[in-house]
Amino acid sequence: MRRFVVAALGGTLAGILATTQIAGPLIAQENDRQATVYEQLDLFGDIFERIRAQYVEEVDEKDLIEAAINGMLTSLDPHSGYLAPQDAAEMRQQTRGEFGGLGIEVTQEEGFVKVVSPIDGTPADQAGIEAGDFITHVDGESVLGLTLDAAVEMMRGPVGSEIIVTIAREGETEPFDVSIIRDTIKLTAVRSRTEGDSLVMRVTTFNDQTYPNLAEGIAKEVEAAGGLDNINGLVLDLRNNPGGLLTQAIRVSDAFLEKGEIVSTRGRDVADGERFNATPGDLINGKPIVVLINGGSASASEIVAGALKDHRRAIVVGTKSFGKGSVQTVMPLRGEGAMRLTTARYYTPSGRSIQALGVSPDIVVEQPRRRVGEEEEEDLRPNRSEADLRGSLNNDSLSEDEIRQIEEDRAAAEAAAQLREDDYQLAYAIDILTGLTALAPAE
Repeated sequence: MRRFVVAALGGTLAGILATTQIAGPLIAQENDRQATVYEQLDLFGDIFERIRAQYVEEVDEKDLIEAAINGMLTSLDPHSGYLAPQDAAEMRQQTRGEFGGLGIEVTQEEGFVKVVSPIDGTPADQAGIEAGDFITHVDGESVLGLTLDAAVEMMRGPVGSEIIVTIAREGETEPFDVSIIRDTIKLTAVRSRTEGDSLVMRVTTFNDQTYPNLAEGIAKEVEAAGGLDNINGLVLDLRNNPGGLLTQAIRVSDAFLEKGEIVSTRGRDVADGERFNATPGDLINGKPIVVLINGGSASASEIVAGALKDHRRAIVVGTKSFGKGSVQTVMPLRGEGAMRLTTARYYTPSGRSIQALGVSPDIVVEQPRRRVGEEEEEDLRPNRSEADLRGSLNNDSLSEDEIRQIEEDRAAAEAAAQLREDDYQLAYAIDILTGLTALAPAE
């Protein structure tokens, strides 16, 4: 027994010694690291004082410090940054759905400003700006080498004023100028309509109004159609939707899911992760859904598309989405400013991050692109049929009601053909819903 106790004590002493031997270097390393940090902060202070005292022109200390803070944040990733008081106020206004500007969501790539997506109905959209365009110059001045915030600042100006942006676009041999008149941007979060027997819900952004607008739009269109029995499904159009509030993406996804995970977020600390689940209830009672996405669908749009795809609740059609799979937290700072910091990545229900990869559609459908300056060739030859020939025989085998039905079906087919000319991807989505309805078993 004595031998066991001695062995145990010996093991304890050895453990204490080993712990001391390991902890000693770790404590020393931590002290060295802190010393290095303080040395760097001292260096920052030295540089700040030399700039303030010796720079060729007098500098504003406040602007200098804000620039240093912003540089620290923007060095982390393209989505982190410092928001000065005015910028923070504008951001809060944007989430409410109204702000001044051109109407584009932008990021930075290869030193240039890249358009994530134009917002429907805004000056940029009406001027023909497209997702994926690169803005190389603003009013003739290059944006190469500027921070994203500095480039955005160049594009700001009074409502009603003109701005000339130079665009480099894939498929175009030379950059070209686009004139845009700045305006107050009033975002309509959701636009609803019916195409044939299909509901079309165009979601342009995820702000405070998105889910309420979606629910109201669906209810209005279903009532106008005489009930859900007269609807064959829904097209959820998320093309060129740059995202927005995570809470609204969760609510929109939940609108069509009965159960299961919608999205999860994971930060540096595992304990900070969150998981968001669907609650019972489906606004369209299980009717088929086609989700439309493209390269301008980002962030919250990708959460919705990924959730509905992973749960096999919708068929995703279009082209690969933008691939922004990170979560930004806006933290208020003293002096009315704010800090936008990337704090987590989000994951679809299957556990997959879409960061830099995007959501891949189930069916890839490209939208035909018209070249700048391209004019449509009109076929001036009249469409003639047997009925147009002089002296042609009448069809006496059909009743008036049957003839009326044929004419209505023909008109619907012509409207569908026109939609393919106007919006090929949307027409394709509606064709899918029509096919799913045709294959559905009779009740």
